[in-house]
Amino acid sequence: NLSWNTTDDALRQAFSQCGQVLDSIVMRDRDTGRSRGFGFVTYGTQDEANAAITSFNEQELDGRRVKVNMANARGGGGGAGGPSSYVPSGGYGGEFLIRVRIF
Repeated sequence: NLSWNTTDDALRQAFSQCGQVLDSIVMRDRDTGRSRGFGFVTYGTQDEANAAITSFNEQELDGRRVKVNMANARGGGGGAGGPSSYVPSGGYGGEFLIRVRIF
């Protein structure tokens, strides 16, 4: 699980080691604002995303061992508020984006 203390900026800073991070977000409970224990990082290339998975999967981030894998494609399941409902905030032409899920 992603540390409850990890911020969007901390996620971006850590994962920028693997390439240009186009967007990063820690998912939060809409009522409490508390981290839900997972987040997403968006890259522009498959190589950058693969590097992030290789570098960070099963490694420690902010004191917690995290799992990193490819995020589901938008609309590919996950239910309301689930992983597939995340759309990055920038206007990058989403079909070309590669997202990794950190949990």
